[in-house]
Amino acid sequence: QVQPVESGGGLVQAGGSLRLSCAASGRTFSNYAVGWCRQAPGKEREFVAGISRSATDTDYADSVKGRFTISRDDATVYLQMNSLKPEDTAVYYCNAGQNFGMVILGAGDYWGQGTQVTVSS
Repeated sequence: QVQPVESGGGLVQAGGSLRLSCAASGRTFSNYAVGWCRQAPGKEREFVAGISRSATDTDYADSVKGRFTISRDDATVYLQMNSLKPEDTAVYYCNAGQNFGMVILGAGDYWGQGTQVTVSS
């Protein structure tokens, strides 16, 4: 009923910034918790950041705390990524769900197609 669509990925040098967007297709995100996960080649998918329906609560992986910020409006969820490192290179996926606890585990019900982020040294 809600289809996340990611955009904003690309190639950036270490220390640079990118802003990812996750737009809702079909229904708005207003009634959903939304999160970001990423997967690098040869690695397991890992949780990056999540935000609750009301935006009262956010959660971040330890590896991105202080560098990434998740925010939202009714239509779009954003992931501002600063001070990027080569180890941030991955495909980033947006997921939405009615349960914040599931989203912060990277187990939301609805997933986007992913957007590639590549950070060069």
